[in-house]
Amino acid sequence: MMPIQAMTQQATRHARRVFSGYFFSQVMAAVGGNTAGPGDAVVNVYINHEKKFAFVEMRSVEEASDAMSLDEIIFEGAPVKVRRPSDYNPSLAASLGPSHPSPHLNLAAVGLTPGASGGLEGPDRIFVGGLPYYCTELQARELLESFGALKGFDLVKDRETGNFKGYAFCVYQDVAVTDIACAALNGIKMGDKTLTIYVHVQVFLKYGDTDGSSRARSGMNGRKFGGNEVVAVFYPEEKFDQGEYGA
Repeated sequence: MMPIQAMTQQATRHARRVFSGYFFSQVMAAVGGNTAGPGDAVVNVYINHEKKFAFVEMRSVEEASDAMSLDEIIFEGAPVKVRRPSDYNPSLAASLGPSHPSPHLNLAAVGLTPGASGGLEGPDRIFVGGLPYYCTELQARELLESFGALKGFDLVKDRETGNFKGYAFCVYQDVAVTDIACAALNGIKMGDKTLTIYVHVQVFLKYGDTDGSSRARSGMNGRKFGGNEVVAVFYPEEKFDQGEYGA
């Protein structure tokens, strides 16, 4: 006999599922990302309607990594940004399972192009700044791909207006190309702009009070680390909590 609690959970399951979770489950099945077997890849969803973001919990680490490839998928006419949460620990996650999407996913089944904007995590992410505002995604990709195939690319646009913000991020499939591309492209002219290209590493630190964060910013800003100058700035707490990490 099934316990009363289990019966209640089973009976109310349809009412406890939310549309965004169902959406992710359907998409994961379509691209072949259900690596943990048949059934729903999504086990839990939290939605903050006021701040307009959601956390989708997958049933396995591998399926969560596969879900990262769904960045920019169109949902109800608008692109959905898929990011890791602010407490994501890459070092710890690497010991638990794959940290990057499988290259064998059928992204074309849901209208996505492999290497479009996914695959942008890791230490080899390149910041491409100083792009003219009239620059198209095709033009930027052609310039960058002259050095090798891209694993990930993101032409950053304003969330409200959709206008290009003048910079992009990319990751090469062959990481050996990274330094070559940076050295060759940094400082060149593109229209009336000068490109600024460098490997972009972000570290977010959250302090318990404003005094601590102010002292940390003053102490770190301008210091040299690994041959590079540290740029320490305050970042909007709301964006950080939503996992929205800009340049």
